[in-house]
Amino acid sequence: MSAPPPPDADRPGSRAGELAEAPEPVPVNARRIIAAGTALWFVTFVALLPFYGWLGRHHHRLWLWTCLAGWILGLIGYAIMNRHRAQGRTV
Repeated sequence: MSAPPPPDADRPGSRAGELAEAPEPVPVNARRIIAAGTALWFVTFVALLPFYGWLGRHHHRLWLWTCLAGWILGLIGYAIMNRHRAQGRTV
């Protein structure tokens, strides 16, 4: 009785026990992604402000503070990213 072939043995160009090469990384504009996420947190915070009383009465005021924290952390992340970019430490 022989051992079954490895799962990728039937692929063209693959050898048993050999790992395939990793694909090239996809270039991504991280500044745009972080800016969009930070803006969404801020817009949601502002949208929830008129409902401050309702959120408190229903014990959901945490939603408001979560949006504020997301906005502040996004600003901090954007500042750190800009500092890294200025120092040439981008990926």
